[in-house]
Amino acid sequence: MKSIAYLAALTSVVALAAAPAHAGGNKMKCTAATPAQVEGLFSQFNAAWATKDPAKVTPLFAKDAVLLATVSNTPRTTPEAINDYFVGFLKNSPVGTIQTSSVQVGCNIATRLGTWDVALTNPDTKAVTVVKARYSFIYKLEDGAWKIYHLHSSMMPEPTK
Repeated sequence: MKSIAYLAALTSVVALAAAPAHAGGNKMKCTAATPAQVEGLFSQFNAAWATKDPAKVTPLFAKDAVLLATVSNTPRTTPEAINDYFVGFLKNSPVGTIQTSSVQVGCNIATRLGTWDVALTNPDTKAVTVVKARYSFIYKLEDGAWKIYHLHSSMMPEPTK
C-alpha cells in the first residue's frame, strides 16, 4: 500500500512539473521525449557506469538533480555530491538490467518507473551480487539535452524469487 501511495504522489509531482510554465506571458516550448529516447537515456546511463568514471556519469544529471541511491543514506543534491557518490559506487562495476518499466512523457519531462537488477562485482573477490530494487528516473530537458532530474533506487523490501 505504501508503494502505491508513493507512486501516486510521484505521479502528482510529475504532472505538476509537466504543466506548461508561463514566463512574461509567453508559453515555453514543450518537447516530449519518445519512449525510445527514454530507453536510450537508460542505455547511456548504464554505458557511463561501465566506464567506472564518475566524470562520465555525473554530467548525465541535471544541475539541480536529486539522487537517492540504494546504498547511501545521504540525499545527493549537488553535482559535487552526486559525483562523490559515484566515486565509490563505480568501483563495484555496476550493471543495471531493467525488469519492469513504465514510461510516461510530458512537456519537457519524462519518467521511467519500475524494477531493476543491479549486478555489483566485488573488486577484491570478483564475487557478483545482484541487488533487486525499485527505481524511478525522472528526466527533464535542460539546455536542449535530456538530463536525470531525479533518480531514486531502493532495494526490494520483501524477498524476491
